[in-house]
Amino acid sequence: MTNAVKTRILVLDDEPIVLKRLGPALEKAGYFVEVFSRGAEASGRFQQENFDIVITDLKMEGLDGMQFLTQVKERSPRTEVIVITGFATMDTAKESYQKGVFDFLAKPFKLGEILETVKKAEQKIQQNQTA
Repeated sequence: MTNAVKTRILVLDDEPIVLKRLGPALEKAGYFVEVFSRGAEASGRFQQENFDIVITDLKMEGLDGMQFLTQVKERSPRTEVIVITGFATMDTAKESYQKGVFDFLAKPFKLGEILETVKKAEQKIQQNQTA
């Protein structure tokens, strides 16, 4: 099943290594990907452009992942958000889910895990579009 329109993914993480690994891996899997290391830039881009999936870190300087997650959901409730964090606690996971996160992955994660999660989010988006 090939979609004419590629799923659009925005990745926000302040760790360059995460962006270097995730960006190319997602592109290779057939997604349109934009990566950002600063919350303000990602937020600005999200205001201009629609993304199907957002992958964001939680703990960053400036705009943190929770604030960004809130902005994303306010502007585009249909966008699925995947949180990746090295500071996974029950509290942050719970707060993320309350704010409408699709999934929550602790770092370090395997590329296969994130690709699997992205596929599930994509399936949910497709089901919502046909529903």
